Amino acid sequence: MIYITGDKHGDFNEVIDFCSKYETTYDDIMIVLGDAGINYYLNKKDYRLKDKLKQCPITLFCIHGNHEERPELIPSYQTMSYHGGTVYYEPDYPSLLFARDGEIYDFEGKSVLVIGGAYSVDKYYRLANHYAWYESEQPSEQTKADVLALIDKVKHVDVVLTHTCPFKYIPREMFLSFIDQSTVDNSTEEFLDKVEEKLDYDKWYCGHYHTDKTIDKLRFLFEDIIEFR
Repeated sequence: MIYITGDKHGDFNEVIDFCSKYETTYDDIMIVLGDAGINYYLNKKDYRLKDKLKQCPITLFCIHGNHEERPELIPSYQTMSYHGGTVYYEPDYPSLLFARDGEIYDFEGKSVLVIGGAYSVDKYYRLANHYAWYESEQPSEQTKADVLALIDKVKHVDVVLTHTCPFKYIPREMFLSFIDQSTVDNSTEEFLDKVEEKLDYDKWYCGHYHTDKTIDKLRFLFEDIIEFR
Protein backbone atom coordinates (compact mmCIF):
# COMPACT_ATOMS: atom_id res chain seq x y z
CA MET A 1 0.00 0.00 0.00
CA ILE A 2 0.99 3.62 -0.52
CA TYR A 3 -0.04 6.29 1.96
CA ILE A 4 0.48 10.05 1.99
CA THR A 5 0.69 12.68 4.71
CA GLY A 6 1.89 16.22 5.38
CA ASP A 7 4.72 17.95 7.23
CA LYS A 8 6.15 16.09 10.22
CA HIS A 9 8.98 18.40 11.37
CA GLY A 10 10.74 15.48 13.02
CA ASP A 11 7.68 14.21 14.92
CA PHE A 12 6.73 10.82 13.47
CA ASN A 13 4.84 9.43 16.45
CA GLU A 14 1.52 9.40 14.58
CA VAL A 15 3.15 7.67 11.61
CA ILE A 16 4.72 5.05 13.89
CA ASP A 17 1.36 4.45 15.59
CA PHE A 18 -0.31 4.20 12.18
CA CYS A 19 2.21 1.60 11.01
CA SER A 20 1.70 -0.43 14.17
CA LYS A 21 -2.08 -0.31 13.85
CA TYR A 22 -2.15 -1.32 10.19
CA GLU A 23 0.81 -3.74 10.38
CA THR A 24 2.71 -2.14 7.52
CA THR A 25 5.92 -3.54 6.06
CA TYR A 26 8.89 -2.00 4.28
CA ASP A 27 7.12 -2.82 1.01
CA ASP A 28 4.55 -0.17 1.95
CA ILE A 29 5.31 3.50 1.23
CA MET A 30 4.52 6.64 3.19
CA ILE A 31 4.82 9.81 1.10
CA VAL A 32 5.74 12.84 3.22
CA LEU A 33 4.94 16.14 1.49
CA GLY A 34 8.01 18.04 2.69
CA ASP A 35 9.44 19.19 6.02
CA ALA A 36 10.00 15.65 7.22
CA GLY A 37 12.66 17.17 9.46
CA ILE A 38 15.01 14.24 9.00
CA ASN A 39 17.89 16.42 7.72
CA TYR A 40 17.32 19.54 9.80
CA TYR A 41 20.10 19.63 12.39
CA LEU A 42 22.81 17.82 10.38
CA ASN A 43 24.21 16.32 13.57
CA LYS A 44 23.53 13.48 16.03
CA LYS A 45 19.95 14.67 16.57
CA ASP A 46 19.12 13.75 12.97
CA TYR A 47 20.70 10.33 13.36
CA ARG A 48 18.79 9.58 16.53
CA LEU A 49 15.61 10.23 14.53
CA LYS A 50 16.87 8.16 11.60
CA ASP A 51 17.67 5.25 13.93
CA LYS A 52 14.12 5.46 15.29
CA LEU A 53 12.55 5.61 11.83
CA LYS A 54 14.71 2.76 10.58
CA GLN A 55 12.81 0.49 12.98
CA CYS A 56 9.41 1.62 11.70
CA PRO A 57 8.15 -0.94 9.13
CA ILE A 58 7.49 1.34 6.20
CA THR A 59 9.49 3.10 3.47
CA LEU A 60 9.39 6.88 3.69
CA PHE A 61 9.38 8.78 0.39
CA CYS A 62 10.03 12.41 1.31
CA ILE A 63 9.50 15.53 -0.80
CA HIS A 64 11.86 18.43 -0.08
CA GLY A 65 10.48 21.09 2.26
CA ASN A 66 11.84 24.37 3.62
CA HIS A 67 12.90 23.21 7.09
CA GLU A 68 15.65 20.81 6.01
CA GLU A 69 18.77 20.60 3.91
CA ARG A 70 18.65 19.04 0.48
CA PRO A 71 20.12 15.50 0.61
CA GLU A 72 22.13 16.09 -2.57
CA LEU A 73 24.13 18.64 -0.57
CA ILE A 74 24.87 16.19 2.26
CA PRO A 75 27.98 14.05 1.58
CA SER A 76 26.58 10.85 3.12
CA TYR A 77 23.80 10.57 0.52
CA GLN A 78 23.91 8.47 -2.63
CA THR A 79 21.48 8.08 -5.51
CA MET A 80 19.60 5.09 -6.84
CA SER A 81 16.73 4.32 -9.18
CA TYR A 82 13.34 3.93 -7.50
CA HIS A 83 9.94 3.54 -9.14
CA GLY A 84 11.24 4.93 -12.43
CA GLY A 85 12.99 7.99 -10.98
CA THR A 86 16.03 8.91 -8.92
CA VAL A 87 16.03 9.14 -5.13
CA TYR A 88 18.63 10.06 -2.51
CA TYR A 89 19.38 7.70 0.36
CA GLU A 90 22.02 6.74 2.90
CA PRO A 91 23.13 3.07 2.82
CA ASP A 92 22.60 2.72 6.58
CA TYR A 93 18.99 3.93 6.20
CA PRO A 94 17.60 2.30 3.05
CA SER A 95 13.97 2.91 4.04
CA LEU A 96 14.42 6.71 4.22
CA LEU A 97 14.22 8.01 0.67
CA PHE A 98 14.20 11.57 -0.66
CA ALA A 99 12.74 12.54 -4.02
CA ARG A 100 14.59 14.58 -6.60
CA ASP A 101 12.79 17.73 -7.78
CA GLY A 102 11.51 17.45 -11.32
CA GLU A 103 11.45 13.64 -11.45
CA ILE A 104 8.48 11.62 -12.62
CA TYR A 105 7.94 8.41 -10.63
CA ASP A 106 5.64 5.46 -11.26
CA PHE A 107 3.48 4.58 -8.27
CA GLU A 108 0.90 1.84 -8.86
CA GLY A 109 0.84 2.67 -12.56
CA LYS A 110 0.34 6.38 -11.97
CA SER A 111 2.80 8.97 -13.28
CA VAL A 112 3.80 11.22 -10.37
CA LEU A 113 5.66 14.52 -10.80
CA VAL A 114 7.55 15.81 -7.74
CA ILE A 115 8.49 19.46 -7.09
CA GLY A 116 9.73 20.30 -3.60
CA GLY A 117 10.76 23.44 -1.78
CA ALA A 118 9.24 26.67 -0.49
CA TYR A 119 10.18 29.94 1.20
CA SER A 120 10.44 30.02 5.00
CA VAL A 121 8.35 32.82 6.50
CA ASP A 122 10.35 32.30 9.71
CA LYS A 123 13.68 32.72 7.92
CA TYR A 124 14.86 35.83 9.76
CA TYR A 125 13.66 34.53 13.13
CA ARG A 126 15.70 31.37 12.61
CA LEU A 127 18.76 33.31 11.51
CA ALA A 128 18.52 35.74 14.43
CA ASN A 129 18.26 32.87 16.91
CA HIS A 130 20.97 30.74 15.27
CA TYR A 131 18.51 28.05 14.18
CA ALA A 132 19.11 26.13 10.98
CA TRP A 133 18.07 27.77 7.72
CA TYR A 134 19.14 26.54 4.28
CA GLU A 135 19.65 28.73 1.25
CA SER A 136 18.69 25.78 -0.95
CA GLU A 137 15.13 25.68 0.39
CA GLN A 138 13.46 26.77 -2.86
CA PRO A 139 13.83 25.11 -6.28
CA SER A 140 16.60 26.63 -8.35
CA GLU A 141 16.00 28.54 -11.56
CA GLN A 142 17.53 25.60 -13.44
CA THR A 143 15.12 23.17 -11.78
CA LYS A 144 12.18 25.42 -12.70
CA ALA A 145 13.32 25.60 -16.32
CA ASP A 146 13.82 21.82 -16.45
CA VAL A 147 10.34 21.20 -15.03
CA LEU A 148 8.66 23.51 -17.54
CA ALA A 149 10.60 21.87 -20.39
CA LEU A 150 9.55 18.45 -19.12
CA ILE A 151 5.91 19.50 -19.05
CA ASP A 152 6.16 20.62 -22.67
CA LYS A 153 7.14 17.04 -23.50
CA VAL A 154 4.89 14.93 -21.28
CA LYS A 155 1.79 17.19 -21.28
CA HIS A 156 -0.01 15.01 -18.69
CA VAL A 157 0.74 13.33 -15.37
CA ASP A 158 -1.68 11.56 -13.08
CA VAL A 159 -0.50 13.12 -9.83
CA VAL A 160 1.59 16.14 -8.75
CA LEU A 161 3.36 16.13 -5.38
CA THR A 162 4.70 19.43 -4.06
CA HIS A 163 5.58 20.95 -0.72
CA THR A 164 3.87 24.30 -1.23
CA CYS A 165 0.96 25.01 -3.57
CA PRO A 166 0.29 27.12 -6.66
CA PHE A 167 -0.19 30.80 -5.79
CA LYS A 168 -3.87 30.71 -6.80
CA TYR A 169 -4.58 28.08 -4.12
CA ILE A 170 -2.74 29.64 -1.16
CA PRO A 171 -4.97 29.14 1.93
CA ARG A 172 -4.79 32.67 3.25
CA GLU A 173 -6.79 31.77 6.34
CA MET A 174 -3.65 29.92 7.50
CA PHE A 175 -1.43 33.03 7.40
CA LEU A 176 0.34 33.80 10.68
CA SER A 177 -0.89 37.14 12.01
CA PHE A 178 2.58 38.31 13.04
CA ILE A 179 4.09 37.79 9.57
CA ASP A 180 4.12 40.79 7.20
CA GLN A 181 3.03 39.09 3.97
CA SER A 182 4.70 41.82 1.88
CA THR A 183 8.05 40.35 3.00
CA VAL A 184 7.21 36.80 1.88
CA ASP A 185 8.86 35.44 -1.26
CA ASN A 186 6.11 33.73 -3.26
CA SER A 187 8.28 32.90 -6.26
CA THR A 188 7.90 29.15 -5.83
CA GLU A 189 4.11 29.45 -5.59
CA GLU A 190 4.10 31.69 -8.68
CA PHE A 191 6.19 29.11 -10.52
CA LEU A 192 3.74 26.39 -9.51
CA ASP A 193 0.96 28.55 -10.96
CA LYS A 194 2.70 28.23 -14.33
CA VAL A 195 3.02 24.48 -13.84
CA GLU A 196 -0.66 24.18 -12.91
CA GLU A 197 -1.73 26.19 -15.95
CA LYS A 198 0.43 24.26 -18.43
CA LEU A 199 0.07 20.72 -17.10
CA ASP A 200 -2.84 18.36 -17.50
CA TYR A 201 -3.14 16.42 -14.23
CA ASP A 202 -5.72 14.44 -12.26
CA LYS A 203 -4.73 15.13 -8.64
CA TRP A 204 -2.35 17.41 -6.76
CA TYR A 205 -1.16 16.91 -3.17
CA CYS A 206 0.79 19.45 -1.10
CA GLY A 207 1.69 20.31 2.48
CA HIS A 208 3.45 23.38 3.91
CA TYR A 209 0.40 25.26 5.23
CA HIS A 210 -0.41 22.93 8.15
CA THR A 211 -3.99 22.34 7.10
CA ASP A 212 -6.10 19.45 5.82
CA LYS A 213 -8.48 20.58 3.10
CA THR A 214 -9.41 20.15 -0.56
CA ILE A 215 -9.73 22.84 -3.24
CA ASP A 216 -10.67 21.70 -6.74
CA LYS A 217 -8.25 18.87 -7.60
CA LEU A 218 -5.73 19.93 -4.95
CA ARG A 219 -5.52 18.31 -1.49
CA PHE A 220 -3.61 19.93 1.37
CA LEU A 221 -2.34 17.44 3.95
CA PHE A 222 -0.93 17.99 7.40
CA GLU A 223 -2.07 15.58 10.12
CA ASP A 224 -4.23 13.33 7.94
CA ILE A 225 -2.77 10.06 6.67
CA ILE A 226 -4.68 8.81 3.64
CA GLU A 227 -4.31 6.19 0.95
CA PHE A 228 -2.56 7.40 -2.19
CA ARG A 229 -5.06 7.26 -5.04
